[in-house]
Amino acid sequence: MECSYELKYLKLLSKEFPTVQAVSTELINLTAILNLPKGTEHFLTDIHGEYDIFNHFIKNGSGAIKEKINLIYTDMTEKEKNTLAFIIYYPKQMIKKYELLLDEDTYQSFLRDNLLRIIEVSIYLSQKYTKSRIRKSLPKEFSYIIQELLYENQHATDKEAYYKAIIDAIFKTKREKRFIIEMARLIQRLTIDRLHVVGDIFDRGPNAQLIMNKLEKYHSVDIEWGNHDIIWMGAAAGSEISIANVIRISARYNNLDTLEDGYGINLLPLAALADKYYRLDTCAHFIPKNYNNKDTIDKDRSLLVAKMHKAMTIIQFKLEHQVVKDNPNFGLDDRLLLDKIDFKNKKIRINGVFYTMNDSFFPTVDPRDPYALNPEELKVITHLKYNFLNNDLLQRHVNFLYRHGSMYLKYNNNLLFHGCIPLDDKGGFAEMEIDGKVYKGLSLFEELEKKIRTSFLNRYDKHNPDKDYFMFLWQGENSPLFGKKSMKTFERYFLYNPELKQEPKNNYFLLREKPEVLKNIYDEFDISWDKSKIINGHVPVDITKGFSPVIADGRIYSIDGGMSTTYSDEIAIGGYTLVSDSYRLFLISHDRFSNLDDLIEKEEDIISLQRSEDVNKNREYIYDTDKGKTLADEINDLYKLLDAYRDGTLKENYQKNK
Repeated sequence: MECSYELKYLKLLSKEFPTVQAVSTELINLTAILNLPKGTEHFLTDIHGEYDIFNHFIKNGSGAIKEKINLIYTDMTEKEKNTLAFIIYYPKQMIKKYELLLDEDTYQSFLRDNLLRIIEVSIYLSQKYTKSRIRKSLPKEFSYIIQELLYENQHATDKEAYYKAIIDAIFKTKREKRFIIEMARLIQRLTIDRLHVVGDIFDRGPNAQLIMNKLEKYHSVDIEWGNHDIIWMGAAAGSEISIANVIRISARYNNLDTLEDGYGINLLPLAALADKYYRLDTCAHFIPKNYNNKDTIDKDRSLLVAKMHKAMTIIQFKLEHQVVKDNPNFGLDDRLLLDKIDFKNKKIRINGVFYTMNDSFFPTVDPRDPYALNPEELKVITHLKYNFLNNDLLQRHVNFLYRHGSMYLKYNNNLLFHGCIPLDDKGGFAEMEIDGKVYKGLSLFEELEKKIRTSFLNRYDKHNPDKDYFMFLWQGENSPLFGKKSMKTFERYFLYNPELKQEPKNNYFLLREKPEVLKNIYDEFDISWDKSKIINGHVPVDITKGFSPVIADGRIYSIDGGMSTTYSDEIAIGGYTLVSDSYRLFLISHDRFSNLDDLIEKEEDIISLQRSEDVNKNREYIYDTDKGKTLADEINDLYKLLDAYRDGTLKENYQKNK
């Protein structure tokens, strides 16, 4: 052996594969896996708490399941295909629906017919996987039966009776409903090999915690953090500004239930503070976005939320002061505006010009020291910080985001990130100084990720300056997650002037289609100009208004289609998803999701358009993927171990192999 380190490694490897036979078996297995078709990848972004929509896209694989049904059952009617598809998506609800609609004999025939079809779909999908992989995906209670059904040829004369006997036994033991449910789940799992969530799980919608619960159980997932994720991650790391932002945005979208009911965060001290100081204030500019004027009960609730909204907004502005002063490299001095207010004349000075304010009621702001928290505000933020740091469910979910997430990801030669790659006016990478060193491009992504990871690891330390970087990532000009040059939170709440509320986009969105700029990005992140795609979200794109989510000659996929219902007045569609299988890459636009009961009743999906963007001339196999490269390295190591056994460098351990 040339290298002692290599010998040490092979000795460790020999503990797992102690004999020539064990090594040879694994080599044959891995080589076979390399030649299987590439698994299907599913890309989603900007979910924003919309659990029902997210759950539907996961269950139907953005149309991938229906596509398999169309391939298998060319003679079935569209209605029959839709019924089968919805049984696979929502087996419990569909079983109950038809149990009420059909008489007993017809119902039993319906279940049997669709069970046989479901088995056939499962057989079709299982061809892309090894038996070992399938076995690991099976429910324990039906594992043996499912394997028999998947791998036996039911059309062979000598097996036909055996196959029929299994089906008959399932019905005689009254396990048909449970069996259909488990087979449907298996199909859902086999349809999508890898799920990519390209940012913004949190905010706006009501059930981010349910989305996180589902992601925790998903078989293979990665997350590219979005700007709305990062403030929840910061809140869980004890960043007071992140906590303030989380609560402010939740109040803005009338979504405090996620905090109170979903995570059990106690907001009563904030409500008491808001009621004390803003009881007589209409808080007109803080009324939640989805408030319904016609609902009296909702009106009372919304007015309280508006007061909490304003109270937390002022706390946020106060908290920002120290972070901005401690971090001049953030470039956020223009966000300190409380000390620019002329309280007597109800005006504010911005860039030397005085502007009239639409709201000048600041009962907790001391003009002599405008950024000081009063004792009650300090008590509220201290209480909230304790709640966020010690909330088991939130800490578990955020820990999952750290373990499965990152600022960016290169996967199968594609580059995934949520927001942007910060650029200067000339199209070069924007620079930022961190701890006396300048970062840009790829190095900026990686250094910022280090900062927030260390902040979370040290979240219980009193001295944790890295937590300030959550504020930068949320609203800094050169933040890869923010994607704008400035966040005008104060101006949007308190000023009339539209021009002061403008938030210009980062130069990335203006210059990314220029070939020389895009080529520089491809080189910086070491992806292929001929094969790779940039896949991101963050900025909603509406195909019905003439905008395209596919730009730069098909090299950039911007797949935020406004999934959140808060966009329903502005964007006609209900979101995009992207699917990549072994044959092609295709983009799907979805109609607006109404409600689950309506979908099940109609048995009509919400896919409005599929666009096949790239068709592979040759089918892709696992050896073409990142997983294939890893397997190839493992195969290479195993051959070295095999040589070490055969030339006597290492001896076999037959006892361990028994």
